[in-house]
Amino acid sequence: MIAGAHKLAASLRKFTDVILYPKKHRRQETAGAMCVSLVTPPELVSECMNALELFLHEERKDLTILIRAGLIHVQFESIHPFLDGNGRLGRLLITFLLCAAGVLREPILYLSLYFKQHRSAYYDLLDRVRTKGDWETWLDFFLTGVRDTSEQAATAARRILALFQEHQRQIEALGRPAASVLRVFEHLRRSPIVSIPGAAGKIPTVAEKRTARTNLFYPSDSVDCGTEAGARAPQWKATWRANTRGRAPVTRG
Repeated sequence: MIAGAHKLAASLRKFTDVILYPKKHRRQETAGAMCVSLVTPPELVSECMNALELFLHEERKDLTILIRAGLIHVQFESIHPFLDGNGRLGRLLITFLLCAAGVLREPILYLSLYFKQHRSAYYDLLDRVRTKGDWETWLDFFLTGVRDTSEQAATAARRILALFQEHQRQIEALGRPAASVLRVFEHLRRSPIVSIPGAAGKIPTVAEKRTARTNLFYPSDSVDCGTEAGARAPQWKATWRANTRGRAPVTRG
């Protein structure tokens, strides 16, 4: 952890940086104009990151996890600790915080699309927090994004489950090949992106399953004869072989 902390400190921004974002415009001739947002001076980046880390781990019963995530996102983006990747890390931080708090069981809530669809408002509100301390308007915007994105994720999940069920019904209607196809289908549900060699190594074939069942009911000659199962193994094997050849089973005392 100490080594990781040193690496992080070494990678923090040591130069002055600004954020450029599209200016909200009403007339066509102002299209393309850019606004400049100043961020934390480089000499204060380390100190601000330390303060953010303390707040991140602080127990605050008066703030819900969604409010905390919204506050932390603004602070991280305003500190702008790295020369590149701050936006991606800041958005991922929201998801990680919700997972760590147990609000999400899987990291399936990403606000990237919402922020992109409302890009001008997003940057304007971040800047209003920095310049005017308008946290309330930002949090209203942020929580609206969480609600809308959650509803979209839930709708998408229901559509995916319905698609799985429909495809499973189609596979089951295939008849005899259905068993093998269902094994491939179940693997694809767990790992949608696969290669043929990778899938072949993880999906048991019919021959492998038959061999496993045979070994379970008819132990091989390597079974320890000092055990009860081992002592009965020759009789089981003889009975099985006789039945498969159409002869009366051979029993041994």
